[in-house]
Amino acid sequence: MKITGIELRRIALPLVAPFRTSFGTETARDVLLVRVVTPEAEGWGECVAMNRPLYSPEYTDGAAEAMRRFLVPALPAHADAQAAGRALARFKGHRMAKAALETAILDAQLRARRESLGSYLGATRERVPCGVSVGIMDSVPELLDAVEGYVAEGYVRIKLKIEPGWDLEPVRAVRERFGPDLLLQVDANAAYTLADAPRLAGLDAFGLLLIEQPLANDDIVQHAALARRISTPICLDESIESAEHAAAAITLGACSIINVKPGRIGGYLEARRVHDLARAHGVALWCGGMLETGVGRAANVALAALPGFTLPGDTSASRRYFATDITPPFELRDGHLDVPAGPGIGVDPVPEILDEVTTSTEWITR
Repeated sequence: MKITGIELRRIALPLVAPFRTSFGTETARDVLLVRVVTPEAEGWGECVAMNRPLYSPEYTDGAAEAMRRFLVPALPAHADAQAAGRALARFKGHRMAKAALETAILDAQLRARRESLGSYLGATRERVPCGVSVGIMDSVPELLDAVEGYVAEGYVRIKLKIEPGWDLEPVRAVRERFGPDLLLQVDANAAYTLADAPRLAGLDAFGLLLIEQPLANDDIVQHAALARRISTPICLDESIESAEHAAAAITLGACSIINVKPGRIGGYLEARRVHDLARAHGVALWCGGMLETGVGRAANVALAALPGFTLPGDTSASRRYFATDITPPFELRDGHLDVPAGPGIGVDPVPEILDEVTTSTEWITR
């Protein structure tokens, strides 16, 4: 497949409400989109890096620079997604940038073949159950109102962001208000240390599905120690940057669940490797979110339809984050989203909307 050109496009989308986690508050998304052009088709990818290096060392400006200076020039003149992955592997890190570029190439490749991403990855479902991530609030009553709204919308699982000082009380309040049947989990975004194990053990009383990334992202060993001290299952997010990281975590007993974010681990091909590894070892999976537009959301929904993704993911409806998405909106139906059936990722940006929110474009010829 000959790549004739690559466009880097920046867009700005305000969030419908501020989204607060233990590492910061997001009010808008500065998104880097990648468009790959070939004689047969065009493909889209979305870089999930934030505009500041808070969630990970990557950030939007850095991802764009890595692509223009190193990653795009390294691509062979004729390349499919697999060949692109091999060419990019020699560059250390920059997984989010690599994932966006690989996804755009894969999208073009599959569109030319009239094959959907879900079919290519091995999806076994036409719709996937959806959970929602609820940020840290200013008060417990505000949190309860937010959760009530999401439950009314039909979300089948609620995830609460937590941090020291905002953990036991809000979780207890949600559990008491909505009862034991609500699928409930928490996400710490690495806000605790092993010294907090007694407090984290206090969450065991609430029948949670899991606690996500309680400790530092670079400390799999201490997660294994924590797993022996609490009964709530541990799920790793930031710690898993590749199938090799997943294998190490599983071997050490650091987690029994993995949150797969394709952007964090370098793309959908690596996500499928993590899926196959985890499934072989009986480790449950779910697909996480990074406040994606419809471009990234479409690909995530396809991934979440693989058989090893047995827990509801953060593949929420478009309106959870954006008043107007850049693609036709993803709509929740009976707590599920439909897996796009069209070729490639199965969706296209709406040109008028895309132009309205675009802040810059850069064309890299081949």
